[in-house]
Amino acid sequence: MNIGRRDFLRSSAAVSALAVLPARLRAAPAINAFAPTPGAWRSFEVTTRIEIPRAAGPARAWVPLPSLATTDWIRPEGDDWTSNGSASVQRSGRARMVAVEWADASSGAAIEVRSRIATRDRAIDFTRTVTSAPLTTAERARYTAGTTLVPIDGIVGDTAQAITAGATSDVAKVHRIYEWIVANTFRDPNARGCGTGDIAAMLRSGRLGGKCADLNALFVGLARASGVPARELYGIRVAPSRFGYKSLGANGPDITKAQHCRAEVYLANVGWVPVDPADVRKVMLEESPGNLPLDEARVDAARHTLFGAWETNWIAYNDSRDITLPGSGGPPIGFLMYPQAETAAGRLDCLSPDSFKYSIATKEIAI
Repeated sequence: MNIGRRDFLRSSAAVSALAVLPARLRAAPAINAFAPTPGAWRSFEVTTRIEIPRAAGPARAWVPLPSLATTDWIRPEGDDWTSNGSASVQRSGRARMVAVEWADASSGAAIEVRSRIATRDRAIDFTRTVTSAPLTTAERARYTAGTTLVPIDGIVGDTAQAITAGATSDVAKVHRIYEWIVANTFRDPNARGCGTGDIAAMLRSGRLGGKCADLNALFVGLARASGVPARELYGIRVAPSRFGYKSLGANGPDITKAQHCRAEVYLANVGWVPVDPADVRKVMLEESPGNLPLDEARVDAARHTLFGAWETNWIAYNDSRDITLPGSGGPPIGFLMYPQAETAAGRLDCLSPDSFKYSIATKEIAI
C-alpha cells in the first residue's frame, strides 16, 4: 500500500474529499511519464465493414456510432455509409447506431460505415471546483440504478458496504473501490471478447477474473451500490499509446478486436471522473515480460494515473446497458460495443469477426 492510498483510506470525518486528493496527488510514483494532459485535439476516422454470409431470406445489421459528446474530451464529427441494403440512424436508449436491413441476403449483403471523432487526453484537477450543471434528478437516478447484469443489491450491495465502511465522502468510497478492484481481480485472457459484465456471478463464484467489460462493470456496480453515480463507456482503441504501453493502445490500423470498455464516476464539484482499473490489470498481464507485480514501476504509474486521467487514444460509442436492437427478432444485448447482425437463421456471433465477416479500421486525420 503506497502513501497515496493510505491518505485516501483515512476515515477521519474531518478529512474532506478535496483535502484527501491533493495528498494523493503529491504522492505520485517516481515514474511520471504516464501523464495524459488535456491539450490539442486529435481527429480519427473509424471504418466498419460488414459482409453478411449469403443466406436465404432477410438479414439485418447494426453498427455502433459515437453517441457521447462533451466539451472537454470527445466530439463526434459525422457519420456516413454505403450499403446495398436500406440503412438509417436509429437509437436504443442513448446508443446511436446505423441499422440496415436486406430483404434477401442470398445475393450478398454489405455495409461500410465511416465515423469521424475528435478526442483529447483527460486529467482531472481534483483541487479545482467546477461550475458545470450538476446531474439532473433523472440522470442521477439513471446512473445509480441497477441493470440486468450490474445489480446494486444482494452480494453487490454487501460487497460495496464492506469495501466502503467508514469512508466519509464519495471520493473516498470510489477510490477504495478502485483500489480493491486493482488489488483483488485479475485479467483473464481466456474470457471471450471484453467479457459479459455479469458482476453478481463474478462475486458469487469468488473468481474475480475477466476483461474490461467485467472489471470496469464491477467498479460501476460497486460505486452505484454505494450511492455514487457511475457509468460504463463502451468504445474502441484507435491509436498506439504515446507513453510506451503496448497493452494500452491500438498498435496498427486494424482495430477489429480493439474494443475496450472504460468507466466514469460522478463527483460533486468535480464532475465526471475517468477511471480504468481494468487497464491496470491489463498492464500487469501483458506488458513485457508479463505477469508484473503491483509494485512494478509501470504498473504503479498506471495504477496512479488511471484514477482521474486517461490517454484518449480511444473513442466512446455509448454508455447504455440492456439494449434492444431496432427491428431485431432476437433478445436484448447487454451492451453495444461490437457490430451485430442476424439472418433468418438467428443472430451471428459478434465475437467471431472472421466467420461473421466484419472488419474495423482506424486512421488519424490531420486537423
